[in-house]
Amino acid sequence: MWAGRALHASLSAAPSSRRAQSALTQLRGVLQEELEAIRGAGTWKNERVITSRQGPRIHVDGVSGGILNFCANNYLGLSSHPEVIQAGLQALEEFGAGLSSTRFICGTQSIHKDLEAKIARFHQREDAILYPSCFDANAGLFEALLTPQDAVLSDELNHASIIDGIRLCKAHKYRYHHLDMADLEAKLQEAQKHRLRLVATDGAFSMDGDIAPLREICHLASRYDALVFVDECHATGFLGATGRGTDELLGVTDQVTIINSTLGKALGGASGGYTTGPEPLVSLLRQRSRPYLFSNSLPPAVVGCASKALDLLMESNAIVQTMAAKTQRFRSKMEAAGFTILGANHPICPVMLGDARLASCMADDMLKRGIFVIGFSYPVVPKGKARIRVQISAVHSEEDIDRCVEAFVEVGRLHGALP
Repeated sequence: MWAGRALHASLSAAPSSRRAQSALTQLRGVLQEELEAIRGAGTWKNERVITSRQGPRIHVDGVSGGILNFCANNYLGLSSHPEVIQAGLQALEEFGAGLSSTRFICGTQSIHKDLEAKIARFHQREDAILYPSCFDANAGLFEALLTPQDAVLSDELNHASIIDGIRLCKAHKYRYHHLDMADLEAKLQEAQKHRLRLVATDGAFSMDGDIAPLREICHLASRYDALVFVDECHATGFLGATGRGTDELLGVTDQVTIINSTLGKALGGASGGYTTGPEPLVSLLRQRSRPYLFSNSLPPAVVGCASKALDLLMESNAIVQTMAAKTQRFRSKMEAAGFTILGANHPICPVMLGDARLASCMADDMLKRGIFVIGFSYPVVPKGKARIRVQISAVHSEEDIDRCVEAFVEVGRLHGALP
């Protein structure tokens, strides 16, 4: 009897197993078709492997000799700063590798609270809350803050994390044309029927290197009784006289309600993000923000590194002051050579090429000449607007910048991007 039941079970399982294999085969076919379409469009993204610390000079697997890195978010060169590394090691030794917990269970250490207080002081805000990344901070803000009675007004070229965060909330959604204040005003007029109105914008837009007109945005927000949210990931640490960001740069620090930013770019480059603003908002996020409530705490080493990076920045703004001249040097030399560079004096310098395959091939040939840059194409940027995004760091020398320009000119002529 037992043998009969076993045989019956085996025979019954066989069709189920065949169906599962059939579904898997179908999935593989669908995925392979999608992957081939990406390759065929020239938008395939290869990941180069770095075998050294992050910095202005790196080593890349399969490439002999040192390489100049011109595409990291390492704006202040702090990713491998000896004091930042030492602070991370000290935190690792004193507080361990991780918390194995979310913040509200048993994942809050004194260094987390100290860093949150330091971030709030740096931005001149009431309080701050840490997240595993700024993508998480953006995912956690809008859903917790806004209800169906409210409205959010978003620049059409906002970062994907802002767009995704807004999608999660139930507020009424308005999208205004990029940097178009007349369109924003029209949308604000339309949104007057809602309880709260929140204007959401990047401070500096990461693909085009342009800066939000925060004076005008804040003026409209005041006129139409709206709040202002700014994502400062590509501004914190190096824009403004003391690196506080675009609100400091444009003189509207007291008019921006909420700031989200990252620890993973200028401030040490490891990981982590945060929201800073009114204390009641931060308290609400600790109670309702899902990425905060359901994610492990930031590792102590990351907290230690970021805290030291902030200390270095608040002690002296000397490194911030070098950014403008180096950025202008690259931009002016590239434009004189015949390239089109988007943006307005931001260290993000998009070299516009249009064609995705051209951007990818030129980036590969730049690497052969000792310059690490990456081609950006759809879906990261709109179709027909492929580019190589160059990023200037405070630790690049003038000689580094000149060498990068020379390589661009040589490769550009080789591929017909320059006459």
